[in-house]
Amino acid sequence: MLETIWFIIWGVAWAVYFMLDGFDLGLGTVFPFLAGSETDRRILVNAMGPFWDGNEVWLITAGGVTFAAFPKTYAVMFSGLYTPLMLLLFALILRGVAFEFRGKVDSDAWRGTWDACLVAGSFLPALLLGVAFANIFHGIPIDAAGVFQGNLFTLLNPYGLVGGITFVLIFAVHGLLWLTTRTEGAIQARAAAMAKRLWFAEAAMAVIFLAMTWFSTQLWQNVLAKPFLLPLPLLAVAGLFGARIFAGMGRWWKAWFSSSALILGAVLFGVAGLFPNLLPSSLDPAASMTAFNSGSSTLTLEIMLGVVLCFLPVAIGYQVWVYLKFRDTITAKSLEEGPSY
Repeated sequence: MLETIWFIIWGVAWAVYFMLDGFDLGLGTVFPFLAGSETDRRILVNAMGPFWDGNEVWLITAGGVTFAAFPKTYAVMFSGLYTPLMLLLFALILRGVAFEFRGKVDSDAWRGTWDACLVAGSFLPALLLGVAFANIFHGIPIDAAGVFQGNLFTLLNPYGLVGGITFVLIFAVHGLLWLTTRTEGAIQARAAAMAKRLWFAEAAMAVIFLAMTWFSTQLWQNVLAKPFLLPLPLLAVAGLFGARIFAGMGRWWKAWFSSSALILGAVLFGVAGLFPNLLPSSLDPAASMTAFNSGSSTLTLEIMLGVVLCFLPVAIGYQVWVYLKFRDTITAKSLEEGPSY
């Protein structure tokens, strides 16, 4: 029972992370196509700046849950997938540094360098996370000893690459819709127009990814065997179309929340379809890392559950406060009147 609870916490942590940090990663990815002036670039940075570090708390939570609740899975993951995970880590570090450093020197070359780092530090994590989760859904080539039988290029298979591109497009639209809720005028209009155009590519890739998921994984079969899980893919579909419908009506918050529903539904569908696997093996199902054969002791899981129940409300309260504190519309005037990036 405790293993199942922690599996659910693990899946929810990933889903919330993708929903929140997804708009940061997406907005950073489209940064060079949207900002035409330094004022525009500052508006984009300030639409992400107050939130990105708080959003990454959920990434730390997901990683921490893997480490503490499922240590064998953590060991196999970081030994077998060391290279892509290090690339992900360095990209996220680069992004964080770019936020803080771009405004330290009044130089176009200096800001341009850190803007490039911001773009790379946003695009690469979105792509790598998509590739990683697609491969997890498909199965990782790990043997009975937990040794990864492959290399970085093993993960760059057609299904993994489609998963990566799908993540990039979903996050890009998610970020553009976030920007429409935070801005006004010309930059809002550009973000809205780009979101509407990219939605068609997003929808097309989502259909392709879901179709390939049917043939490349057991997710659909596992979910269809448990009808009570069917609302999850339906939530994703409703969110996908809701985002476009509300964007067409100019109801930006409803469009962004619909995009959030797409991400939550899609990730939870994938996690539910994996259960009880955390790292399924494509070589031998018996070699898969599951919530039951890689979990910590019962006492450890009980103590950690108490800690989570105590401190999770604090983390949620902090994030709610941040989002309320920085809820005002970002304009050129507001950048000059108060603290900003």
